[in-house]
Amino acid sequence: MPHSHGKNHGEDLLALALQVAREAGELLMKRPLAFDISTKTSALDFATQMDTDSETLIVESLLQARPTDGIVGEEGASRPSTSGITWVIDPIDGTVNYLYALPGWNISIGARDGQGPLVGVVHAPTLNSTWTAIRGGGAFFNGVAIACNDPVTLDRALIGTGFEYDVDKRIEQGRVVAHLLPLIRDLRRMGSAAVDLCYVAMGAFDGFYESGLKEWDSAAGGLVATEAGALVTTNEAGITICAGPALHPALVEALTG
Repeated sequence: MPHSHGKNHGEDLLALALQVAREAGELLMKRPLAFDISTKTSALDFATQMDTDSETLIVESLLQARPTDGIVGEEGASRPSTSGITWVIDPIDGTVNYLYALPGWNISIGARDGQGPLVGVVHAPTLNSTWTAIRGGGAFFNGVAIACNDPVTLDRALIGTGFEYDVDKRIEQGRVVAHLLPLIRDLRRMGSAAVDLCYVAMGAFDGFYESGLKEWDSAAGGLVATEAGALVTTNEAGITICAGPALHPALVEALTG
């Protein structure tokens, strides 16, 4: 396929990301229905192996199609770009959900150029949900255009969040939740930052916040949310905050206070 510039270029990249995400989804759906509790260790080994296998499949497929692109991956895949395009991938976002056979785990594939995020795909097979975005081209859920909820007031806001594995950080996150909970409609914790961002994009959540997110957590979902009209920022404390324009400043203030 000849290389093109502008929107067509983005569409080519998105088509590739979508194809690769679906292939990884098929691979990851081939898991036992449930693990015996006594075999949790081997279950963890299995989840880790599937994480690695998914990243390998994604990286090999992307580089086969575009050998000069760069890669940033959660499981360690890393190579510089000579094309100007770098792929940012999370082979299983929501690994604990995957381990426990909970829905919502997904494959997150984003691509960025010199101007920032360019395309994003979040593919969640267990939810029959695929979110996509091209910079400047809007956001889509299973091919249908989506937009975030706006305006929403803080006291009516349904907010998604997630927690870090580090116990010390969880103590501080507990304080934040205790402060926030009386101020909002309710809180949800689904287990996947990428889907949480996409839920804000489509109005299933009014807002989302989480501390300590890495680039591969938010590369695709953040673009989907932005293209759906949401604001995505990270404050000095390292908390990423995503919400519609009216709610965003109030949520920022509530999380800073």
